[in-house]
Amino acid sequence: MLIDMAAKSENRSSEALLVALAGALALAIAMGIGRFAFTPLLPMMLHDGTVDLHGGSTLATANYLGYLAGAILCMTLPAFSRRLGRAMPDNARLVRFALFMTAVLTLAMAWQIAALWPVWRFASGTISAVAFVYTSGWCLSRLVELKHAHLGGVIYTGPGIGIALSGFTAFGLTASGSTGAMGWAVFGVSAMVLTAVIWPVFAPGATAPVRAASAQTATPHVRQRVTLEEVLFTFAYGLAGLGYIVTATFLPVIARSALPGSGWVDLFWPLFGIAVAVGALLSRFVPMAADRRTLLVICYVLQGLGVLASLLVPTVAGFIAGSILLGLPFTTITLFAMQEVRRLRPAEPTGFMGLMTASYGIGQIAGPPLVSAILAHSPSSEAGFSLSLEIAAGSLFLGALVYAVMRVRFAITDM
Repeated sequence: MLIDMAAKSENRSSEALLVALAGALALAIAMGIGRFAFTPLLPMMLHDGTVDLHGGSTLATANYLGYLAGAILCMTLPAFSRRLGRAMPDNARLVRFALFMTAVLTLAMAWQIAALWPVWRFASGTISAVAFVYTSGWCLSRLVELKHAHLGGVIYTGPGIGIALSGFTAFGLTASGSTGAMGWAVFGVSAMVLTAVIWPVFAPGATAPVRAASAQTATPHVRQRVTLEEVLFTFAYGLAGLGYIVTATFLPVIARSALPGSGWVDLFWPLFGIAVAVGALLSRFVPMAADRRTLLVICYVLQGLGVLASLLVPTVAGFIAGSILLGLPFTTITLFAMQEVRRLRPAEPTGFMGLMTASYGIGQIAGPPLVSAILAHSPSSEAGFSLSLEIAAGSLFLGALVYAVMRVRFAITDM
């Protein structure tokens, strides 16, 4: 009997690790390719003459708008399904669909019809949000069933891994003289192959839907008033979206401008991705008793310094430091913010999480048009990017200040 129990435990461990790794790979496809492959490919497209900086900003904005639309879709889909009297599609089916469409839409960008590119990027943003939400939900539920919930952090290394892999791939493509269209084709085929690899893991029906309460026993919904603390918290979280997105969209372009001819310029983006993955793993060791607002102050300051590093020290060392400082807190900011949401709204966190996500999305959307407008009125691209980065860093430092004030003004009495 003990042998049987040990065998079952070992099987659960193996399956849980497989689920966590598949979740990480799914997020690598959705985020590293679906959302952020554009960043390392933008310099190639600029070199080909298929897009200019204004057009690049437009494509980035379309993708960020799509991500916001996808987040809203995920929030409203359950209620919409109930109104139609239909059951929600199985989460695993949604993950499979989203990953497949990520590959298809990435391949579509290789089709040289520039008028359709904003459509593909918007749709890709929408699909990547669906993939992120339902991959997270399915994998975390499955890990709980397998009694290995602690492996959840492994899943969120996926965006960093995807960013790093896409960056290294773009580096190789650039070195070989490939075009932007070839880059999109390579990423699309890669996404298709990786999706096929993890397809069997996302088996429909493997995970029972998680319900907080049955319809008979659920507590009647009571609308909770929005407090000043929640307003400030939402505002500060939105500033993070604006703060990181300028660098996350234009890092390789900025590096090429600051370090012409350097062989390092295409390596800063994958280094950022590696730092994102490392930050996700390190977050597992942060004590739950730590005040999340204090942690967010630290994360915002680190990212702000990362944004400024390339301006203060416009050398290879400065860009390396900036990539690391920007990447380490990337996913931990979201983690700590959502944990704080659960403290503020323990009975109904979902709606507030949606509001926070929308605020972050609006900050992301504002970034590329801001850069485009500044570049249009600047004497040079270097001056335009410098001012854009200063504004981005300023938004992060302002967010850190808001959290610091909240830390003092709204003391936690139950810790």
